[in-house]
Amino acid sequence: MLAVPAFGQQTSSNQESTGGTQVVRTMDDLRERILLGRIEQLEKRLADLEGHNASPPAPPGQTGATSAPAAQDPAPTAAPAQAPAATPAPAPTPPTWSVGPIDFSGLVDGYYSFNFNHPSSQFNQLYNFDVKANQFSLNMAKLTVAHSPDPVGFQVDLGFGRAFDIIHASEPSTAPSFLRNIEQAYVSLKPAKAKGFEVDFGQFVTSAGAEVIETNSNWNYSRSLLFAWAIPYYHFGVRTSFPVGKYFTGGVQLINGWNNVEDNNSGKTVGFTSAFTTKKFAWSNNYYTGPENPSTNTGWRNLYDTTLLLTPNSKFNAYINFDYGQNKSGSGTSEFTAKWYGIAGAVHFQPTSKWAFTPRVEWFKDRDGFETGLAQDLKEVTLTGEYKMIEGLLARLEYRRDWSNQPFFFRGSSVNGTTGLGNYKNQDTLSLGVVAFFGPKR
Repeated sequence: MLAVPAFGQQTSSNQESTGGTQVVRTMDDLRERILLGRIEQLEKRLADLEGHNASPPAPPGQTGATSAPAAQDPAPTAAPAQAPAATPAPAPTPPTWSVGPIDFSGLVDGYYSFNFNHPSSQFNQLYNFDVKANQFSLNMAKLTVAHSPDPVGFQVDLGFGRAFDIIHASEPSTAPSFLRNIEQAYVSLKPAKAKGFEVDFGQFVTSAGAEVIETNSNWNYSRSLLFAWAIPYYHFGVRTSFPVGKYFTGGVQLINGWNNVEDNNSGKTVGFTSAFTTKKFAWSNNYYTGPENPSTNTGWRNLYDTTLLLTPNSKFNAYINFDYGQNKSGSGTSEFTAKWYGIAGAVHFQPTSKWAFTPRVEWFKDRDGFETGLAQDLKEVTLTGEYKMIEGLLARLEYRRDWSNQPFFFRGSSVNGTTGLGNYKNQDTLSLGVVAFFGPKR
């Protein structure tokens, strides 16, 4: 505080008598002393502030060691207002991670499928998800909760329906039952300074294949033979992805294996992924290798998958997908290697924003019956018409014909007494599927 000398203090002790005459300071003299006192106090305050800034900030509520005590002011009527004491700046706190915006999306997918063979089992053979024949059925109902990594994120896909039952069919019987309702559940880390590198841990869908589990993200309503029989659905473990340049993205995965959260042996499968993407085409390559035979690490399963996606314009897209897989089992003279491979292609025509048409053809060879239960060559042709009724609601009408070089398909209640399978080499279906979906990304 800047103290002003009071008149009483300055005159009471400074009166002098000379020859009986009292000498008193004039008002000009007093004003001069007041100004000099103020200047002196300002100089002291400036020195105190300079010393305070040069020293570490004092804890809140305490005065720095160099601060001068405020001068007492017994005559407040003549003193100016007290200047506020300097407050030390608070120490910087590290930024805290917040979950930020959460995206919600989901879908409901139902259908009616008419099988011209009228199988007594009421199943469409070789199909994935739309397997029930001559009846209405629920493919899936699904809800997704996700947060993009910044740098931490997550995604959880929950649902039920025939699709969830099928993708979890190979889970060990000891696995918790709630796993059948989880398609994906993983956390992500994408450091800001890592130049696009991302690592995910948990359950996630496979990188292989030209199609996905969600119907509305595919061109056809039914899934191809390659999707159903050549590749896995999902994995549990760690996966990474990292961009290299403008067009290429690579990745490495360390996983329990194929279609299991709880591993069926102590070995691990390794996956290598790559994608080269431009405006006109995208080419992906995936390779998985590791022991997959139950209760043993002897014998490895290998899968190579590649897809070329052509995107020349918004009205015409196409893809070609090739898969080659093998599984080695046994050892020594009992060692055996099963093989399967095939190729599929589809063309997507989008003449208007509401209508689309997609033919698909493919060939699949299950050389040793490892995938389908019978050594056979399979072919299929699918014709799909799509109509988007409103935003988030679409319908697909689809005709599909499958045939084999071996008696495989059921017709009525007839059963092949030798194989336990059907007596017919072909199957024809006509299906109508309706999908409602919502979310920030369509």
